[in-house]
Formats: sequence, C-alpha cells, structure tokens
Amino acid sequence: VQQSKLDFFCKLGYGKQDICKVLESLGQEALEDDVLKELIRMGSKPQAQESQAQPSPLQLVARGSCSTSPVPKWIGEEEGDPSSPLRPIVIDGSNVAMSHGNKEVFSCWGIRLAVDWFRERGHTYIKVFVPLWRKEPPRQDSPIADQHILEELEKQSILVYTPSRKVKGKRVVCYDDRYIVKVAYEKDGVIVSNDHYRDLQNENPEWKWFIEQRLLMYSFVSNRFMPPDDPLGRHGPTLNNFLSKKPALPEPTWQPCPYGKKCTYGNKCKFYHPERPHQAQLSVADELRAKTKVPVNAGEEDE
Repeated sequence: VQQSKLDFFCKLGYGKQDICKVLESLGQEALEDDVLKELIRMGSKPQAQESQAQPSPLQLVARGSCSTSPVPKWIGEEEGDPSSPLRPIVIDGSNVAMSHGNKEVFSCWGIRLAVDWFRERGHTYIKVFVPLWRKEPPRQDSPIADQHILEELEKQSILVYTPSRKVKGKRVVCYDDRYIVKVAYEKDGVIVSNDHYRDLQNENPEWKWFIEQRLLMYSFVSNRFMPPDDPLGRHGPTLNNFLSKKPALPEPTWQPCPYGKKCTYGNKCKFYHPERPHQAQLSVADELRAKTKVPVNAGEEDE
C-alpha cells in the first residue's frame, strides 16, 4: 500500500522525502486526499522533484554491449520543460472519453486524440486523470473501447489513475475532479474539460476564478479534437494567447475612415486614410493654404 501511494504521488511530481514524511505522520492507511492536503500544507511543490534528482553514477559497460544512453522520455513525462512558453495541460480523461464515445462508451481513443493535439502544438507538460477502476475489464453497463491506450499513456507518464478501492464489496472512489483542479491550479495550467466543476467553484473562491479563466472546452468533429478559437468568448483572448504563458499583444488594426476623401477632420481624424499614407493628415483648409502658397511664393521669386 505504501509503495502504491509512493508511486502515485511521485507521478504527480512530489519528492519521495516529502511523501515519506507525510505517510509517517498520517499513517500508512491515510487517504490520498489527506496526503495531498498535507503535502500542500507543508509547501511541497511538484517542481521539487527535478531539483532532488541526482545524476546517475557512471557504469561499466561490457565490451560489445549497447550504449548506456538513457531511453528518451516522451513529451509530458516528469515536469516538462520549465522554459516552455506554453502552459501545462491537465485533461479530464473521463469527460473527454465519454464525449468522444457519445456518452455511451468510454472511448480511450478520444483521450489519445486530445493528447496528440497538444503534443503537436509543442506542450511539454500533459497530464490525464482517469479513475483507477477504468483499469478493470469492461462491463456491460460501462463499456470501454481501446482500453490498451490507457496502458500506453501510463507508460509514458502522461496518464495518472486516481485511487479507488473496494470495502465490503463496494467500490470507494476518490473524487477525480478535485485532483484535476488542484494540479492545474498548482501548475498554473489549463483544464481541458466540458465540465464546469460548479461544486468545486463553491468550495474554494480561488478555484472559482481559476476555473472560469482557465477552462478549455472542446468538441469532436469526425474524430478530430477541436477546441474553440475564442475560449473565453468573442471579446476574450485567442486560443494561442489562452494557451501561452505570455500572451502576445494584438497588432494594431486601423479602421478606414467611412468618409474617405471627403473627410474634413484632417489630423484630428481617428480613422485611417489610405490615400495619404506618407504625409501628415492635414485639415482641408490647411491643404488649400499649402497649395495656394506654392504659386504665390514662386511668383515673388520670379519678380
């Protein structure tokens, strides 16, 4: 039990020393939610795992053996690239799978489509949360399609199972939505789901703001994962800015003047005049004065 809890929180990115301290203080039978709350209270952050990693010692290699270079890790494994300009992604696996399966089948292929979409964009931190009981063989009342995809994503350290157990024949399931919101909030990332998490919004005012500002909804169109181009509405940021840590400022766009050449505002006009791009926007009166001065001065010089 201790090893399973240790592996679970290591996948979330917490250090082994902090996890062992919490398990010693709370006991081996402590619930995962209590352990996670204690880790947060201690100030332990998932980023600590990278700083605690020690370089592996050099190993002797037998003649003729293969190279000892480590196997390359998949995108999203461990903590990702901290210098990446893109936000971390936390996917509600159950919501995505059921949406792709038309709310009838838990379609693991939908999770793969969502993960691949963010991979192609260059996101280096991707986590998918799925309840542990989805590992069990599918039943008639809860069918699962392409279940092998879950195992593949777990090996890539992208998929994380939220804990569950059976007590007297009844399944006790931890609330996976709380894991999703907590990890996304701590990572300052984006939640991918069509769920509004209203109960968690009422539970924590900070989560309420975070969910309202960082929830990315989506649709599936012919096996294509499609988030909206305007995640926060027509007047909100674009999808690129929404997924970036430092949104790019929009380029200024000049609206052409509705009066065109008949405009009499001159340099006071706030609109763009394409007919005079390289000269100051003088008023009509000033333009007439400038035109009349030219021949007058030329005549004086001739005299």
